[in-house]
Amino acid sequence: QVQLVESGGGLVQAGGSQRLSCAASGRTVSSYTMAWFRQAPGKEREFVAATLALGSETYYAVSLKGRFTISRDGAKNTLYLQMSSLKPEDTAVYYCAARPYRPYGDVPVTQKEYDYWGQGTQVTVSS
Repeated sequence: QVQLVESGGGLVQAGGSQRLSCAASGRTVSSYTMAWFRQAPGKEREFVAATLALGSETYYAVSLKGRFTISRDGAKNTLYLQMSSLKPEDTAVYYCAARPYRPYGDVPVTQKEYDYWGQGTQVTVSS
């Protein structure tokens, strides 16, 4: 079992930056594909970014690429999401997700493709 705990959310002004963290426990997640999703009020949960095992490759939602950066620290067993140039429409609960790496198939970008989830952290961007 893998437990994921997000942190780093809060209130930030438009144009500002925020870094989210996701601490994993239970297992070393260096061999896991890990991702960030977000869910705004009244909307479905959407893919933000993913990093494959060992951080070898990263993928982003097209609309977010260039503003958000996903990374991981293997020594700390922690996933990060650096967000910059934040906009009010980035307001959402941000979730960390993980699943064992599979060296085949497409990059997982839907909720059902992930096995483990954190409880989420709220990010609110004020205008």
